[in-house]
Amino acid sequence: MKNAFYIFLLFSLCYTPDIAAQYKFSGVIDQSTWSDNVYLSIIEDYRQTSGVYTEQIIAKTKADSLGVFSFTGNQLSNENSIYKIHVDNCYENTETDNHFNGHCNNSKQILFIANNRDTIQLPFSFDNEMFCEIVSTNPKTESLLKIDSVVDEMKYAYSRYSSEANRKLNNKKWFSTLQDFGAQLNEPLAELYIYSFLSSRTHDFHPYYIEDLRENNYYQELLLRLENSYPNSQYTHQYATEVKADKYMLAENPDSKFSWSYIIYGLLTLSLITNVLLFRKIKHSNQLNTDRLAAQLTTQEHRVLELILDNKTNKEIASEIYVSLSTVKTHINNIYKKLNVRSRDEVKAIINK
Repeated sequence: MKNAFYIFLLFSLCYTPDIAAQYKFSGVIDQSTWSDNVYLSIIEDYRQTSGVYTEQIIAKTKADSLGVFSFTGNQLSNENSIYKIHVDNCYENTETDNHFNGHCNNSKQILFIANNRDTIQLPFSFDNEMFCEIVSTNPKTESLLKIDSVVDEMKYAYSRYSSEANRKLNNKKWFSTLQDFGAQLNEPLAELYIYSFLSSRTHDFHPYYIEDLRENNYYQELLLRLENSYPNSQYTHQYATEVKADKYMLAENPDSKFSWSYIIYGLLTLSLITNVLLFRKIKHSNQLNTDRLAAQLTTQEHRVLELILDNKTNKEIASEIYVSLSTVKTHINNIYKKLNVRSRDEVKAIINK
């Protein structure tokens, strides 16, 4: 009995919360609309919060007959990071093994902040919408959802009037509103999410971001908050590098707020024109090359190629030309070799050029 007590005492001393830490992210999906495959990703690059990227995915599970899914484990960082759970209907291709290329128009996702100790639930909202509500043991988890709500208000304000005067007024108001809101959340990762939106080169207000960077101490203050909370994080390094690069461009043009932008746009226009001319030349050359390669195919391989272009499956092709499935696969392999491709998508790409 005494030995058992000492064993228990030794175990208690060695036990730490970090060792036993385990996350659990669970929720429910609408299976009448979505595939039952559910994916968990870690967002290490805050510029890649939208889209589907293979390198981000860390776990995959299947929802049960009621649409309920769950991710559990203890491999996540004990430090807060940005995560994403998503579903999509871009089904995996059995021949290419993966459908992910950063673009899947038919997908739905939710972004959140979490760590290895968190328990998170994603229930249906009051109107039976999925991925619109978060219940978490971590108060920072739903920060990104809150930001999305403010951004929606911002987009509505911009859309009411399309005049230049309205845009300028909204720029000043909403930059300040979002930055203040982010600071109040007391989570630098949430502020990074706002920064990635406001500084995106795809938005019309990007020139205002450059002006704001010149005059506003907010960006340096955010860097200090990141360095204090996440000193060794990729997030901090990426942010510091981006802000430093933008400030360097400003320093190169001290007398003009936007002259560097015009130079970039001019170079982009010139590049676009050059690329169009090159594309036309390459397209003509590729067509001649494709015709030459296609001429190497046998009559049966031509037939299989036509069915591939019609998006027929291997079984459907076998039924159409009355051969076995293994014969179809042999024909397809021969087509790949003769056309110097590795997948159906590549076949379609060179034939449709």
